[in-house]
Amino acid sequence: MDESETRAGTVALVGLPNAGKSSLLNRLLDSKLSIVTPLAQTTRERVVGIDTRDGVQMIFVDTPGIVEPSYLLHRAMGHVVGEAIADADVVVFVVDGTKSPPRIPDETLERLRSAGARLLPVVNKIDAASETRIAEARDWAAANLGRPPIEISAEAGTNLDLLRSTIAARLPVSPFLYPEDELSSQSVRFFVAELIRETVFEQFGQEVPYSTAVRIEEFREAETPVLIRASVLVERPSQKGILIGKGGAAIRELGTAARDKIESFIGAPVYLDLWIKVLPRWRKNAVELRRLGFTVPEDKA
Repeated sequence: MDESETRAGTVALVGLPNAGKSSLLNRLLDSKLSIVTPLAQTTRERVVGIDTRDGVQMIFVDTPGIVEPSYLLHRAMGHVVGEAIADADVVVFVVDGTKSPPRIPDETLERLRSAGARLLPVVNKIDAASETRIAEARDWAAANLGRPPIEISAEAGTNLDLLRSTIAARLPVSPFLYPEDELSSQSVRFFVAELIRETVFEQFGQEVPYSTAVRIEEFREAETPVLIRASVLVERPSQKGILIGKGGAAIRELGTAARDKIESFIGAPVYLDLWIKVLPRWRKNAVELRRLGFTVPEDKA
């Protein structure tokens, strides 16, 4: 590549839940953008992170984990994955090296194969995986995706320079698409909502986080402290009771932890006003999903 040339393009991070896509995005950006929890299916929407260095601008798109849809929200999440695969200049398919080879819905596997030379398989978590598991993942990628994977650890940073250089070589020669100091094309409001949702995942049991959505109702950046009013939406009154807790203890703990994260993210003091609201069956309601910003394919609605 000529020294005067720059490269730029989109890089979709795709894989099953808990493969480590969000951790990989954060590590590649040297900044936390995607929320990360031990629970699967934490990511619901595309998360865009921009990395510009050494004449290359990589616009990473973290995507929801690939699942067999059991309700409408899952279908909306699958739509995000399909669009990301279709639109990206490079598709990084992340495999969890600590687990058995992935089982992917046939439709998604065909989408991946149709990406052709844009597809780049990656086996993650090699620092924690056995040699047997890594070999299984390597063989699976060769047999199902037609090419050997790059073996990395997002946690330990292993082979990330190799991954970067491989991605860079596949991006088109192009002017930068965003200013060099820009970290994301998404709004601060989006990331504030994600940080609140991450805190719900951290503080509550298996059922409640998956029934929860966060909507930012008010965001006054000009005030000191910054005023943020947010609604945490749940599907049932019993879930509302769990989030509020006895005497309001749970919501106070949630608000304190979320506020600390938001203040660190925006670099300013925050007054966070949380409200818990019941929105019955929102995960299965096309109208409510669209109001929350999800894209629901018309033929699936």
